[in-house]
Amino acid sequence: MQIAYSPCPNDTFVFHAWAHGLLPDAPALDVTYADIDITNRLADERSGPEVMKISYAALPWVLDDYALLPCGGALGRGCGPLVLTRGEQPEGPDPLAATADVRTDGIDPARLSGKRVAVPSERSTAYLLFRLWVADHVPGGVGEIVVMPFHEIMPAVRDGRIDAGLVIHEARFTYQDYGLQLMTDLGSWWESDTGLPIPLGAIIARRGLDTKRLTEWIRASVRHAWDHPQDSTDYVMAHAQEMSPAVAQAHIELYVNTFTEALGDDGYAAVTALLGRAMDEGLVPKFDLALLCKPD
Repeated sequence: MQIAYSPCPNDTFVFHAWAHGLLPDAPALDVTYADIDITNRLADERSGPEVMKISYAALPWVLDDYALLPCGGALGRGCGPLVLTRGEQPEGPDPLAATADVRTDGIDPARLSGKRVAVPSERSTAYLLFRLWVADHVPGGVGEIVVMPFHEIMPAVRDGRIDAGLVIHEARFTYQDYGLQLMTDLGSWWESDTGLPIPLGAIIARRGLDTKRLTEWIRASVRHAWDHPQDSTDYVMAHAQEMSPAVAQAHIELYVNTFTEALGDDGYAAVTALLGRAMDEGLVPKFDLALLCKPD
């Protein structure tokens, strides 16, 4: 079976057991490692593998041909994208240490009015959250949106080539190394505004496949990863893109959680809320929200 997921630690951790033939009843996997902007495009073109990890924000374009699986993805709390700017770090506690309120370094969002902002993709949950936040907090909106590879964003902000950057994943743990400031944590804003977790990456499968069996295999792989965390260490680090073991582990702990095993009521409510708002704002195509319904 063909599958595509990212080389990020959470995905390699989750799929290690299945990819290495440790699930007796599961078919062998032919794995393609691709960043999520690539899998979003493959899904949109209907040219990708049978099973893929894509952004929840890309679902409205592909649900006629792909089904959302209720496990294996990335959805949670305290794991949202960040809006970063250049400047001196303020005195006081680490802005990522607190979780109850919207995290911010006290920078007025109005500073983004008419400015250039770098984003890793325009079909990502991060970008949807950013657009929804901008509509409420940035008078007149931002100026130019510049799409650039994720790893180039923080250096571009640091060097003044971009006024602000939207970052995800391990940037939560490393942005201060670039001398950057946190304008806002969009995950904290979303959680404060809705009370729901943040939908980030979804696992989809071509319609017509046995989604019940796929769900069973993915959940078995997740459980094996939790029961035998050391088994996947070499695999995770081989694809971790020069990430330190400590950052890779923090990445796994943040993005692999109970929602990875089962979306559940809160997970489906979060996805419906995000995409419903995005439809209302004209950010995604209109689609039938019933296509996101929980499987029987």
